[in-house]
Amino acid sequence: MSTSMRDPESLSMNALSVVLIAPHDGRRRALAAALKGPQSAVRREFADYPSLETLTQLIDEGCDVLIVDLDPDPERALDLVETVCSTNGAVTVMIYSSRKDPDLLVRCMRAGARELLADPIQSENIAEALVRAAARRLEVRRQRRVAGKLLVFLGVKGGSGVTTLASNFAVALAKESRSKVALVDLDVHLGDAALALGLQTKFSIADALRNVHRLDSDFLATLMTPHASGVDVLAAPDQYGAFDSFREAASAILRIVRDDYAYVVIDAGSGPDRLHDLLFQLADTMYLVAQVEISALRNANRIISHFTDAGGNQNINVVLNRFDPRKSEIDESRVAKALTMPVSWRAPNDYGAVRRAQNNGTPLVMEDSALSKMLHDMARAACGISVTPRNKKRFGLF
Repeated sequence: MSTSMRDPESLSMNALSVVLIAPHDGRRRALAAALKGPQSAVRREFADYPSLETLTQLIDEGCDVLIVDLDPDPERALDLVETVCSTNGAVTVMIYSSRKDPDLLVRCMRAGARELLADPIQSENIAEALVRAAARRLEVRRQRRVAGKLLVFLGVKGGSGVTTLASNFAVALAKESRSKVALVDLDVHLGDAALALGLQTKFSIADALRNVHRLDSDFLATLMTPHASGVDVLAAPDQYGAFDSFREAASAILRIVRDDYAYVVIDAGSGPDRLHDLLFQLADTMYLVAQVEISALRNANRIISHFTDAGGNQNINVVLNRFDPRKSEIDESRVAKALTMPVSWRAPNDYGAVRRAQNNGTPLVMEDSALSKMLHDMARAACGISVTPRNKKRFGLF
């Protein structure tokens, strides 16, 4: 028989999820009482030793700590411990016992148990064991994670359309990759990536920057705002302000987000910022957003030269935004010469689609337009899906 103690959705983001197996009612109640607090939350109590199938299924659904009362039936308890430890090494198994038999305790350790909780239970002992379990959970997560791709959008000057491209690219990427995508607005002074997606946010990156000492995966998850497309957004703050040690804090934020998401799209804004060097070093791809005009091309050239001097420009993709070859007075050969590298993407000038999306708070990639198609092509390329060449004349991309 088992008792569900609380809905998993109600568990604290930082609390360890605990499954408690203790056939003796009094001992089980003592354990449950000792576990009360912010460190842990008892997800399920078993008043008998469950079947291996039931326990394995429960643990696979998400469990950090398994506490097993050894005394009522040591052999069955050891069978459970050995099975769990051999099939799911991420779970920290703790034995609860009043027995003093050294040989039995050695068997427990060999079966995979990592902690021994002596009866009667002492609150300080279980607190220390939970601290060790939390540290182990973090280490296991770090070992399992493969850093997600960091895709940075940087404008060469104000008004380049970085936010429109970055936010809609993130939505397209979530659809094309079918993976977890985060959109992080690093334009902390005047960023509006959340607004571009029609989101109202309760928290922002400012909350992360003000609580650097608390930064971890769980805390950062509470600051993200989900979008209907599946993209999670870490928005810029509503108020203009300065933040101390911004580069160091941003580095920590990006490291954590990359651990939790397959793709992290960065709206880096435009203009000079010493954070851009860090982004260039970390980025899998940096999309440099410019327009076909002298000042923008000049700025793009300077940025490309700077990054080339810093270690190459292999991860730079130049995106020409609001591109209309019929109205451009600078042909593509001159553009490529000015940039010192070829153009990777040409975002067609689709003022009507952009304005409708802004007014409706709906991503423009949700509708059928030349700009939407181009952004989906960019997303497919970013996640390794082959891009089918489009009819250039029909869509007017080139």
